[in-house]
Amino acid sequence: MRAQLARVDAVIVQAVIAGALSFSHLHDLADAAGQGGWKAWAYPVSVDLLLVAAWRRMREQQRAGQPAGGPRLWFLIALAASLGANVATAGLLDLDDVPPSLRVVVAGWPAVAFFGGTLLAHTPRIVDSLPVAAIPETDGEPAPVPAVVDTPDRDAHPAPVAEPDPDTESPTTPAPVAAPAAPAVTLPPALIDRAQALAEQHRATTGLVADPDAVRARLGLPPSMTAAVAAHL
Repeated sequence: MRAQLARVDAVIVQAVIAGALSFSHLHDLADAAGQGGWKAWAYPVSVDLLLVAAWRRMREQQRAGQPAGGPRLWFLIALAASLGANVATAGLLDLDDVPPSLRVVVAGWPAVAFFGGTLLAHTPRIVDSLPVAAIPETDGEPAPVPAVVDTPDRDAHPAPVAEPDPDTESPTTPAPVAAPAAPAVTLPPALIDRAQALAEQHRATTGLVADPDAVRARLGLPPSMTAAVAAHL
């Protein structure tokens, strides 16, 4: 733990030193270009804030798999401004006689930084998509009743039974009559998943097996669907 804290402290100290030096160089360059007083102190803040904001937005869009060309462009512009000030104050530029072109660049920087910051601020933030439930909650309104799937006509309408012949069969022995098949009721896969999720939630909360009739009521289904719900629990 102490070794990790030592490494973190070293990184923080290094970042503070580098930030202070860059801040001082930007201030000196702005002051030499004619932006004295509080304006010379505002230039390094503007450059560093644009640099950090562009970096964060670029990383967000890259993690979300979205193109990050806009934030990367503003990050490079702010990096060039910071790096250029550091190099210019290293003795390569006479700060007592700044070229007019550099004065124009320094004077125009606030408009550039304002434009870039506005674009970054109004860029829609990338939000991690969440899985959408297959079936919405049915607490507010009942779920739609699933369609009843009828069996083929051959099963739903059995062939008529032939009348017994009084000459060949005894009148006291009735002929067997085939009972019509009950129509099969199937639940959509989405309702099956929802019913199983409610049963699992009830089992995890109470430790008891869920009542099919209670699950059927939670789904907003009619009482005739209890058997169909129980078949999937």
